[in-house]
Amino acid sequence: MSIVDHLLDPFAYAFMTRALWATLIASVVCALLSCWLVLIGWSLMGDAVSHAVLPGVVLAYIVGFPFAIGAVVFGFLAVAMIGAVRDGGRVKEDAAIGIVFTSLFALGLVLISVTPSQTDLNHIIFGNLLGVSASDLIQIAILGAIVAVILLLKRRDFTLYAFDPTHAFAIGLSPRLLGAVLLALLALTAVTALQVVGIVLVVAMLIIPGATAQMLTNRFTRMLVIAPATSALCGVIGLYVSYYQDTSPGGMVVLVQGILFLLVFLFSPTHGVISKRRRHREHALADAAAA
Repeated sequence: MSIVDHLLDPFAYAFMTRALWATLIASVVCALLSCWLVLIGWSLMGDAVSHAVLPGVVLAYIVGFPFAIGAVVFGFLAVAMIGAVRDGGRVKEDAAIGIVFTSLFALGLVLISVTPSQTDLNHIIFGNLLGVSASDLIQIAILGAIVAVILLLKRRDFTLYAFDPTHAFAIGLSPRLLGAVLLALLALTAVTALQVVGIVLVVAMLIIPGATAQMLTNRFTRMLVIAPATSALCGVIGLYVSYYQDTSPGGMVVLVQGILFLLVFLFSPTHGVISKRRRHREHALADAAAA
């Protein structure tokens, strides 16, 4: 079998074609948002919101509403509960986040266990990339387009909010509103990636691409290009590997992202650990020679 045959063989099946498109959309959208999450320092908040939307998604399924509605409602509910626990006692923010998101995630698990369903709702937790239907793909595309358009149209405001919320307020922007919009987009993005990797691994797709791009460049505008490009590439590679090695496609996509981050962490020309040590050694030798 030639290389071209290897490349085209998986997509002789309609479910693999849908899986590819779902992976690309989710990878790009998650990577775009991850740039701001990493910049603001919302990695733990991303973990909290992505897990806390689970009961909202299940309740939306029960009443027949779109998943996105339940996800956004519980995303904001989680943020409000975190603030209430943090401000109402001696509990620090990281502990408040852990308490709230694990409790809501547990509620989602309980709801799944008691909800009669013709479909396996455990796919919400672990993803069901190969089971993406045409209607699922349309929902993923619509939600992904909404998130991407808002992020790109308001990128300057979001970036200013991330770097200097005080200055953003001084020029007439509302940091509180910008933060709320980002949280709403985070909830929508979690729903977008549900079918690909599930609730458990969504946080990886929301953090790893931005962290990888940050290791490769010091300019935020370049991060917005590097993160989606590398994330999409990892998605395609992960899908191919899962097809030929018969592994979990969602897990493989995230694993490839993790491997890429490790390589960048070690060998990035500017911020890589090995590159820094080599430059330090070269400078030490140059100083010794000059002396």
